[in-house]
Amino acid sequence: MQSTERKTAEHLDVLIIGAGISGLGMCYTLKKHRQNDSFAVIESRNSIGGTWDFFKYPGLRSDSDMYTFAYSFKPWKEREYIGSADRINNYLRELVEEENLRKHIRFRQRVVNVSWCSKTDRWTCTIRRFDTSEYKVSCKFLVSCTGYYNYENGYLPKFEGHNKFKGDIIHPQKWPENYDYKNKRIVVIGSGATAVTLVPKLADKARHVVMLQRSPTYIYNRPSSDGVYRFLSSFLPAKLTNKIMRAKYVLLQQATYFLSKRFPDFIAKVIRKDTAKALNDDIDVDTHFKPRYKPWDQRVCMVPDGDLFECLNSGSASIVTAHIDAFTEEGVKLKNGRHIDADVIVTATGLEIQLWGGMSVEVDGQKVIPNSLTNYKGMMFSNIPNLLMIFGYTNSSWTLKAELTYQYICRLFNYLEKNHYSSVYPYLEEEQESEGIVDLNSGYILRAAPTVPKQGLHFPWRNKDFYLKDLMAIKYSGIADGVLRFDDTQHLSAFHRQAAEKRYQTNDIGEAS
Repeated sequence: MQSTERKTAEHLDVLIIGAGISGLGMCYTLKKHRQNDSFAVIESRNSIGGTWDFFKYPGLRSDSDMYTFAYSFKPWKEREYIGSADRINNYLRELVEEENLRKHIRFRQRVVNVSWCSKTDRWTCTIRRFDTSEYKVSCKFLVSCTGYYNYENGYLPKFEGHNKFKGDIIHPQKWPENYDYKNKRIVVIGSGATAVTLVPKLADKARHVVMLQRSPTYIYNRPSSDGVYRFLSSFLPAKLTNKIMRAKYVLLQQATYFLSKRFPDFIAKVIRKDTAKALNDDIDVDTHFKPRYKPWDQRVCMVPDGDLFECLNSGSASIVTAHIDAFTEEGVKLKNGRHIDADVIVTATGLEIQLWGGMSVEVDGQKVIPNSLTNYKGMMFSNIPNLLMIFGYTNSSWTLKAELTYQYICRLFNYLEKNHYSSVYPYLEEEQESEGIVDLNSGYILRAAPTVPKQGLHFPWRNKDFYLKDLMAIKYSGIADGVLRFDDTQHLSAFHRQAAEKRYQTNDIGEAS
């Protein structure tokens, strides 16, 4: 049986996992710059788009400008630069059709297991079709473009009495198609990007919407279209206009983030002042819009044209900052004794982190323990050969880092080919002092910390998360940096066996205590 599978296994140079914005960009880049490579894209759903096609909740949109969130090689031409899910999906479908990428994509298939063999310097990937049948693909390189959250389930805290509520409880990740919420009383639990997107949209039709938050978030207003773009696009070609706008927003993002980290109290005061200016006097900014943390310790939320503030001012929505005691038959009871009546409760309570789309990874027969790994340049992992990951920025546009990674991967492939190497991995002999893989203190990041890879304190084991620095450190740096090992995989199985044993011993100690 095994020998038959080996003989009939399909052989590729590169296997890309995921056909969202990361995977499609990787597919395009390989097609353009590595024309002799054979590759395929595995997508578990029946359509492209990833996040933008998967989520169906009302008002889904980007929280980054589309001049930097869109690809540099395909200008964003829409007047509104805050992209709705529909516009982003149309943009991605255009790319697929224009570049004939669909022929590379295999829909309704999932990579469930990948196994590296140091004797052959190849990955063997087990792929499961929608009908549960499986087949194997052998490849030189794996590129994971699956994002970082679990598509199957979002995060849902245990709310006492949730079974008592007579209305509908909906998590945004599983929003029912064509759900009718007209004239209903809705409570949206949450204060992050999903909540601030949902509330204004729901308020258009609902009887009333309450945004119920345990603690405030930094929220700032931004116009949905840019006057500079409108002016330039009236007489300049789209590509040139896009380059100018991209440069503008890169600098704006980087300056804002730098100032937030360097002068957090000042930036916090500026954001709150802007929020207070946008709201009626009867809405207490210090209660509802004064977070306990500093800007960019967690993500800062953007609202286009002040839509959240407008619905709060009009009374079609309201905001409550309090802790939940329990769900009741008629709504939500708060710990301060107040009760909020509701027909629908929307639990915008966050995501569940999932690495590599949930696939299991083995190296020379040893199962890889994710939290034994350290991230390298935001795209590879310690002592894992020929496995790369597209992971964008969390403090600015995702695609800026993704494109740096595409370019680096092609340079890496060229270097290996030129020097006749078959394998590469970042070598880390001993564990070093580490932090979370993402430099944010958001709940979904903190919950996942014990189960995902980490990052070190210094580059290249730490993500810079700063585009202008990454341009030099990634785009223009040499490949052979003394950290990457080429065609040197003899000790890998021992490393992963020891990591597994250490994890097993730690679990035993934890259970015994």
